[in-house]
Amino acid sequence: MSMDRQEAIEFLVDHYNNPRNRGALEDADIDQVGGNPGCSDRVEMYARVDADGRIEEVSFEGEGCTISMAAASYVTEMVQGMTLEEVEQLSFETLIDDLGREVVMARPTCATVALGTLKQGAHELHMKRMAAQK
Repeated sequence: MSMDRQEAIEFLVDHYNNPRNRGALEDADIDQVGGNPGCSDRVEMYARVDADGRIEEVSFEGEGCTISMAAASYVTEMVQGMTLEEVEQLSFETLIDDLGREVVMARPTCATVALGTLKQGAHELHMKRMAAQK
């Protein structure tokens, strides 16, 4: 689903102005804070994960530039229903393509901070759950 530059900008601005799944999540299995050194973007990703390792609910909080916050909003939609493994395997390239490569490539660290943070949280929860099964 490739968008032209203008569509990509409108898509990002819409997610920035009308963020999806924004706010803390009570009793979250994943509560991971992330950010970019040298950049004011700060994001906290939350997810509730069922016994099968599937994301039931996901949300974010944070502050930062349009791209980082729009991407965080989009990521919460993208990963809904995915397993922890699927989240860990999600590629930053896919996300950048979805967001509009032409627009976000100037700020790839901003575009990927939310996904990177969620991937870290998913990985840690996955490891913890695997250790608990032994």
